[in-house]
Order: sequence, then structure tokens, then C-alpha cells
Amino acid sequence: MARHGLLKQLVGDLSFLDSTPFAKLLDSCARSKSACHTRRVHARIIKTQFSSEIFIQNRLIDVYGKCGCLDDARKVFDKMPERNTFTGNSIICALTKSGFLDEAVKIFGSMRDYDQCTWNSLVSGFAQHDRWEEALECLVKMRREDFVLNDYSFGSALSACAGLRDLKMGIQIHALISKSRYSSDVYMGSALIDMYSKCGSVTWAQRVFDWMEERNNVSWNSLISCYEQNGPASEALDVFLRMMDCGLEPDQVTLASVVSACASLLAIKEGVQIHARVVKCDKFRNDLILGNALVDMYAKCGRINEARWVFDRMPIRNVVSETSMVSGYAKAASVKAARLMFTKMTERNVISWNALISGYTQIGENEEALSLFLLLKRESVCPTHYTFGNLLNACANLADLQLGKQAHSHVLKHGFRFQNGEEPDIFVGNSLIDMYTKCGSVEDGCRMFENMLERDHVSWNAMIVGYAQNGYGTESLGIFRKMLASGEQPDHVTMIGVLCACSHAGLVEQGRKYFHSMTEEHHLVPLKDHYTCMVDLLGRAGHLDEAKNLIETMPMEPDAIIWGSLLGACRIHRNITLGKFVAEKLLEIEPNNSGPYVLLSNMYAELGRWSDVVKVRKLMKQRGVIKQPGCSWIEVKGHVHVFLVKDKRHTKRKEIYRLLNSLIKQMKKAGYIPDSCDHEAHEEQSDSELTSFYIKNMPQDAAAG
Repeated sequence: MARHGLLKQLVGDLSFLDSTPFAKLLDSCARSKSACHTRRVHARIIKTQFSSEIFIQNRLIDVYGKCGCLDDARKVFDKMPERNTFTGNSIICALTKSGFLDEAVKIFGSMRDYDQCTWNSLVSGFAQHDRWEEALECLVKMRREDFVLNDYSFGSALSACAGLRDLKMGIQIHALISKSRYSSDVYMGSALIDMYSKCGSVTWAQRVFDWMEERNNVSWNSLISCYEQNGPASEALDVFLRMMDCGLEPDQVTLASVVSACASLLAIKEGVQIHARVVKCDKFRNDLILGNALVDMYAKCGRINEARWVFDRMPIRNVVSETSMVSGYAKAASVKAARLMFTKMTERNVISWNALISGYTQIGENEEALSLFLLLKRESVCPTHYTFGNLLNACANLADLQLGKQAHSHVLKHGFRFQNGEEPDIFVGNSLIDMYTKCGSVEDGCRMFENMLERDHVSWNAMIVGYAQNGYGTESLGIFRKMLASGEQPDHVTMIGVLCACSHAGLVEQGRKYFHSMTEEHHLVPLKDHYTCMVDLLGRAGHLDEAKNLIETMPMEPDAIIWGSLLGACRIHRNITLGKFVAEKLLEIEPNNSGPYVLLSNMYAELGRWSDVVKVRKLMKQRGVIKQPGCSWIEVKGHVHVFLVKDKRHTKRKEIYRLLNSLIKQMKKAGYIPDSCDHEAHEEQSDSELTSFYIKNMPQDAAAG
């Protein structure tokens, strides 16, 4: 009301001695950002002797620019008969604020004189609109022309370095700041921490923080955010505790960063404590960013009900809140709930799509994941490298080479280069290698590996494991040697692939050497999966006693997988004494698993000990153990045909059995003599069932690559 009264008084009196009252009123309009009042004041100024005064015209340009009225500012500028440096500064500031940077540069080029403010407007304008290279170019020119850099110059330059992730230039700016009077400025210190954080240099961010004589909330927040984004996330919690010990009250930014750190660490206990603090404070309770962080934290920690509780009580939600819920439901294997949330979203982004597609692949519904990808394409959503990672994972799980090749063509169309960078897409190349090798096309996987611009340890692992799983033991070991020569260090997955390769190639001595090299050369502690691989290697080669001794000296308790591997070796080498011992061990662990009974029964049958075969069968019946029927399948023209033992349901069963009988006759004519236990083995369990038992129970890390 007071301001409106002043406006009426001033615009009603046209007999001012100077333009100071109008300048004050324009300052008031600038503070309120009222375009309407600015135009009313301008209308009165036109009727006075001050209408052509440079000072008041400069103020009009400046205020119109701050109110977002660029056209009005430009009209005043164009009609000015005389201009000075401040005129140029005002219009450049208005143009850069509205994003018309190229026009601002033209006006800058036409100016006879410019000052520090002119340069700062350009540097700041370029930085604010993400034209970071040009911001730094302006700063370099400004310094070259001997203009003094101030806190505005340095702040914009550091923002540009952060945007470009240009650590080298950031260090040079830091050197200039350290020689200036702003070296101990708290705001400059906070900007430096933020720049080093965005450039991934945690060490330098911490050093700047330690050197600061004075710190405020922004300084602490910048360091907490640095550790939350770059790791280790546990340090973010430690810095937060130190901040509290110093008596500083955290704000929304602090708490959101700490909650995100809890999400990364899956630190639910600490996350709940932060949430309790948020609930007790009215000003935090309805904050959107903090609410989103809490939903994401609970979802990532697997506490989906708590995530939903926070979500339902948020007064305002956005696509981030809803995407966190979709991702949380998907990770909790509640894909139906995730799909329902997804369909109700008013706005979706590619992250939402990725979360749902990932959820379907995680629970094995790979066809649904592929359908979602097609729907994503139809809705013109641009897929990211994460989208293709999930898509290729689905193709690998289905072992569908044709679908995998189609997915590969989509990847190529989107221009992925399979390298590290600001948005690393190297794992898309790794996913392609994994998909091709799992689909049995090792040559395509190898070609993909060779054509990658960059590789990481996952790339090497994918090839080593891929070769091993497809029976190319020698080639797998060759890739491993190349990996070591490149300087890449092996990890546990690498060694699983190497030991599997030795097993498939029958390289016992090399397998022993590589197993011992884990601790001696690579400082890796063998896990249960590595012992399983060694037992398989020794068992295949007939070193059954050595395999048994290895199991008994393991630092961990052997499981059904490792005993099952030894039992299979006992059957191959017809060691019934050890086989019976191993079978008993297996039955202690899994008394209801039909696999050990069948293997032991087949071993007795091969030795003609039919009474023992009958005993095993009776034991199975007494314990209520049910055999799973053997199963095989084949794809013909895109349709999968599934066959079970003694299955008579197929529509072309007569033709199939007629062909089988014809093949059996030809085999007998060729001299084939069936094994004495073939009939019994077929009755008890098909070979496909035994194979599925071992595939199902093979080390997961080896399968995943």
C-alpha cells in the first residue's frame, strides 16, 4: 500500500528538479519485478524533461531486463540518441539474462568502451546458459586485456569448469584465486569445492575445505554432496556428523544429500534417523527434493512400504517421486505394482521406462521387457545406454540370437561408441559380448570385443567366461594372458572363467597353477565358486581323491553344488565307493533333490548292481522324492516346441516317433550297441534332466560373467 501511494504521488507531480525520484521508483519496480509499474513510471518519464537523459534511460533498460521485458528494454536502447558504457552494460545484461547471447556479443563488439562489468555480464551469461567453452574464452580475453577479475568473474569461471568437467582449467582458476584478495572468501571456497566435486577430484575438494578459515552451510553442503556423488558415501555421513558437532543447523540441501548417501550405502538405520529429524521440522516436511530423496532411499533399501508411506504423504510429487516408486516396486519384484504406478504417471521419462524394463528382466519376464522396449520406441522416447543394457540382457536370457542382432542394430543407430566418458556407454558393448556368447555366437562376441574403442575389466571377463562356457578353453586362456599383458587386474569373476576354461580343456596342471596364483599373485581370496571350479576340473580329469581332499580342506562349508560336481565325476569314472559317500553327503544337504538319487542309481546300473538300483528307488519312494521329467525344446520358424519324457501331447507326435524309430534302425545297422543301463537310465531320468540339474546349480557368477 505504501509503495502504491508513493507511485501516485510521484507520477502526479511532474515538477521534479532532477530524475532521482524516478530512479528510486524504478529501483522499487526492479525489486518487485513489476513490469506493469515499470511501464507506468516510463509513461510519466516520457512527459518530463528527463525522457532523453542517459542516466534514467539506462535505468529503464536495466529494470525492463530484470522484469523480463526484453522487447521494452530493446526499444529504449534503439531510440537512445546517445549511449555510454553503462548503456551497453544494461542491454547486454538484459540480453544474457534472456538467453540472447549472440546478440549480446554483437552489441559488445560495437561498443567503444567497456569495463569489468561488461566482461562479467558476458562470462556470467555464457556460464548460466551452459555455453561453458565461450564463458572461459571470455575470461581469458578479459584477463589478456588486463581487466581485474573479481568474485563474479571467478564464480562464473568455476561454474563453467564444473560444467565441462575441466579439472585442468579449474586448477588454473584456483591458482588465480589464491593470488587474489578472494583467496579466503567463504563463497569462493564453496565454489571451489563444488567445482572439484563436479570434476571428480575428492582429494582437492577436501583440501580446499580444510584450508578455509571460515565455513558456512554452503561449504559443508558442497563437501557432503562431493562425497555423496563421488564416494566413498560413508564419508558424507562423517562430514555431516562433524557439521552437527560444529553447531551448524542442516538445511534441506544437507539432509537430501545425506539421505542420498544412505541410499547408496543401504544404510537404513541412519536413513530412518534423518527421516525422524525431517518429520519433527515443519519447514522440511513438505520439501519436494527431500521427499524424493527419502522415497528413493527407502526404495533402494528394499523398504517399499515405508517408501509408499512417504510418497502418499507428499503434498507435491513429480516425475522423480513416481520414478523412484516404480524402481522400488521393480526391485522388490512387485512388477505388477510397478506397472500400475507406471500407467498412472502423468509424466514419464526414460528413467521410468528403464526402471520398469529392468524390473521385468530381473524376474525373468524377458518377453515383457522386450514388449516394453517396443512400446517405448512407439512413443518416441529416446532410449539410453541403460535401456539397451536391459534389452540385451533380456535377449541373452532368452538365448535368442535373432532378437539380439536386432537389438544390436538399434544400438548402432543410436551412435554408441562403447567408451568411458561423461555418460559412459562401455557397458553396452559388454552387454553385447555377453549376449552373443550366451546365444552361442562366440565369433560375433569376439568381433564386438575387438571393435570396442575402450575396454574395462568387465569386457575382458565377458570374453573369458564366454569362451569358457562355449567350450573354447584354449582361446579363453589366451584372452586372459592378453588381459594381464594390458595391465588390467583380474577379479573373482575373471578367475572363475579361467578355471572353467581349464576344466573344459582338461588342463589340470594349469588349473592348479591359476588357482594358487589367485592368492600369491593377484591377492584374491578364493570363494566357494572357485573351489567348485577346481573340484570340477579335478573330477573331470579323474583326480577324485584330490578333489575330495580339496573339499574337506575348504575354509567354508561345502554345498550341494560342489558335492554334486564330485558325484558327477564319480559316475563318469565309475568310482562307486566314493560316489556312495558323496551321495550321502548330498542327501544330508538336500534330502528331497532327485538328482543325487538318480546319479547313484545310474552308477549302480552301469555296474550291473540291480539290487542296489531297486534299493535307491525304494528309498526315493519312502522319502517322497519325485523325479522331475527330462525336458528338451527346439525353435522352428519362431515357435518353440517343448518335449517331456514319454510326452504324447504334440500334434505331430506320430510323425516324430516314426522318424525316431527310423533313426534307431539306421543306428543299429551302423553298429550302434546300446549301453546295458540305457533303458533303465531312460526310465529313471533322461540325460537332459541330469544336464538341467547341473546347469541350474552351476556357480551364478560364472553364468553371469
